[in-house]
Amino acid sequence: MTALSNSYARLPEHFFARLEPSPVAQPRLIRVNRLLAADLGLDLEGFDDDTLAGFFSGNRPLPGAEAIATAYAGHQFGHFVPRLGDGRAHLLGEVRDRHGMRREIQLKGSGRTPFSRGGDGRAALGPVLREYLLSESMHALGVSTTRALAAVTSGEQVFRETALPGAIVTRVAASHIRVGTFQYFAAREDLEAIRRLADYVIDRLYPEAETAERPYLALLHAVIGRQAALVASWMQLGFIHGVMNTDNMAVSGETIDFGPCAFMDAYHPDTVFSSIDQNGRYAYSNQAPAAQWNLARFAETLLPLIDPDSDKANELATEAVTSFSALFARHWLRAMQRKLGLTGTGTDTDQAADQELVMELLQLMQLAEADYTLTFRALCDAADAALPADSDVGIRTLLQGGNVDAWLGRWKARQANDAGQACDRASRMRQANPAFIPRNHRVQQVITAAVERDDLSMFAEMLGVLSRPYDDQAAHESYTLTPRPDERVLRTFCGT
Repeated sequence: MTALSNSYARLPEHFFARLEPSPVAQPRLIRVNRLLAADLGLDLEGFDDDTLAGFFSGNRPLPGAEAIATAYAGHQFGHFVPRLGDGRAHLLGEVRDRHGMRREIQLKGSGRTPFSRGGDGRAALGPVLREYLLSESMHALGVSTTRALAAVTSGEQVFRETALPGAIVTRVAASHIRVGTFQYFAAREDLEAIRRLADYVIDRLYPEAETAERPYLALLHAVIGRQAALVASWMQLGFIHGVMNTDNMAVSGETIDFGPCAFMDAYHPDTVFSSIDQNGRYAYSNQAPAAQWNLARFAETLLPLIDPDSDKANELATEAVTSFSALFARHWLRAMQRKLGLTGTGTDTDQAADQELVMELLQLMQLAEADYTLTFRALCDAADAALPADSDVGIRTLLQGGNVDAWLGRWKARQANDAGQACDRASRMRQANPAFIPRNHRVQQVITAAVERDDLSMFAEMLGVLSRPYDDQAAHESYTLTPRPDERVLRTFCGT
């Protein structure tokens, strides 16, 4: 097996704490992501399940692993906490994948650290399965995300409201560094640490910034660009992260920390699932403003590095953060145009007209309480010239109660004037509008089966279905269905 290295452990000692994962009683392998392992250059052939369970529980060290818990701070629902850190995670190190990119491997749920803040450092089985399903689904959907390499049960119980089976997930990311990591050192006025951290991030993730006239300003712009694209990709899928605190925003631009996240069923811009988001700070429609607010906090940590003149630094950083809105809007509109089968080329007037077309559709969806995913998938059939003339019956049924005819007329007229090829429009739309998402009630069914009956067959089946979200899978059509009233999941919960 390829040996890990840990470049983060070469940074100053106050960036992290060195400690091994806490052993667990009887680890049992739930799943290992062999495709991802192969991409990472990890040859797992020849290892039996017990050995793999030892590796991915922390009971047995991976070759070259150098376990650390990293320090970070964060704004949690707007309130600054100066010391958070990996309270139940151990960063083992990194490998170079088959593309030559460095990817970090981290155990989550692997025991107490100096940053546990009184917690047990463990994870329950339910949140581990949720993170595995959601992160791998996001990857299959084409969203930048952390990945799940493995999951194991611990053979021990964890105690939340009740006793639950414990588990550990192995997470892979380009980097686990967060906006809150920079805030940790800014709160201590440790400018040299911020500089070391920024240089490390530039070297790891944004090497083009190193040769810029202002490298740290270039770093800020790069992170802003990736976050704008990331949040737009969430929004076009109806995804709600749920806890967009600064300690949950990775500077790599990857989706990280799948706690109370969820995909919308019925469309409404104010949708909230997270049980801890009492005021809707991170509601669906608030995600772009929340990201921009977080990026402003990131910019604040870099000000002394951007320019020694504080006024000049503020001017440059403000300009950078302000650019987020236009970047996000451009990414979002382009994604929505793809969902409607439009090329997105044309004049500013055409772009404005397309945005109006999208907003009118969303208003119809809200009025009809239409399912977000099913609505856009039904549009694929309505655009398919190979289907019968009544192929728009699905979209008409979903949007009943509004002036559907007028909208469909404008949409089809816009398609007729589009530069794209009409013959492959429906096919392109089906690659932009998934048929399968990890619906909340289905995820809950998987968790209930695993926790209450030790039945992981539903987890395995759902994982397989979600690996092909854009394909028609007739045998698994039930996974596309919206929940019955008794199946609805109205609140999701953080894994801690």
